[in-house]
Amino acid sequence: MGIAKVEDIIGQTVRRDIGRMKRFVAGQLEAAARSIMSTPNAHVGIVTGFFIRNAVPPSPETDGLGGMAHMAAALANLGIPVTVISDAPCSKAVWAVTTELPKGVALEITSLSAASVKSLRGRLSAGERPVTHLIAIERVSPASDGKPHREYGADMSDDTAPLHLLFDDPGWERPWVTIGIGDGGNEIGMGVLPEEIVRDDIPNGRLISAAVPADYLIVSSVSNWGGWGLVSAMAMVAPKEAAVQLLADFTPDRDRAYLTAAVDVGQAVDDSRIDRPATPKMSVDRLSWEEHAKVLGKLRAHVDGYLADLQRP
Repeated sequence: MGIAKVEDIIGQTVRRDIGRMKRFVAGQLEAAARSIMSTPNAHVGIVTGFFIRNAVPPSPETDGLGGMAHMAAALANLGIPVTVISDAPCSKAVWAVTTELPKGVALEITSLSAASVKSLRGRLSAGERPVTHLIAIERVSPASDGKPHREYGADMSDDTAPLHLLFDDPGWERPWVTIGIGDGGNEIGMGVLPEEIVRDDIPNGRLISAAVPADYLIVSSVSNWGGWGLVSAMAMVAPKEAAVQLLADFTPDRDRAYLTAAVDVGQAVDDSRIDRPATPKMSVDRLSWEEHAKVLGKLRAHVDGYLADLQRP
């Protein structure tokens, strides 16, 4: 089944049925992977960090951080420059994870102001190796009311830099290909979905539905899994030697290291409810690390089997 099987693994039903979202974006995972792998002198930016004010302590979610780490490690191991991007409220956890990544992965942190984001935009598009692809993973998007919302509807405007301006801004000509990865309908990239899908399939969908689109959208049951899916797909469309490099750190052991750094150093938290504030622990979207490791292992086994089949006469 190739990459379609990867889509099935990352889109399996966990907390909610994302079947309609998954079907709408079928094929975009492969298209995104091919876009990166076929671009000469690629430079990939990865935007992440979903801040939770009512967590104890106030911190970003663990989701998104691990997916960012696997994508950054895979690309850096292949020799593709990577710039990880976040904002001040999420900086400690994002920085902590980047300390586990290969040397050469750059980190950019903005303040909460639009001016800071626009200044970064200018730097990313300039220089000898400007950004060619920008990925958002588990990064909130403004909704139709212009405000970014938590899944239960809370306004996050005071906690979130407008990093969506790197993806969409009226009157600005975007110089890079954009990829969105999300699981809840309120993330950057989800703006390409028909309104009724998020409205009808996601709690509070009418209010929280993302307005910011992306050239390619990857939908997964946990956003980290979408990042894993992109690593898998890139390896499956790459030449053999490149696939080996892409997969060098694509293991449960490395994933545990990324999550440990996020939690122990960065104080990242699991999904926090209004009535049950989250605290730092080794889980993502209310699933233990061991449960996530099984999904990563399943993906790795599928990719290894697919690549082995390609080598058979």
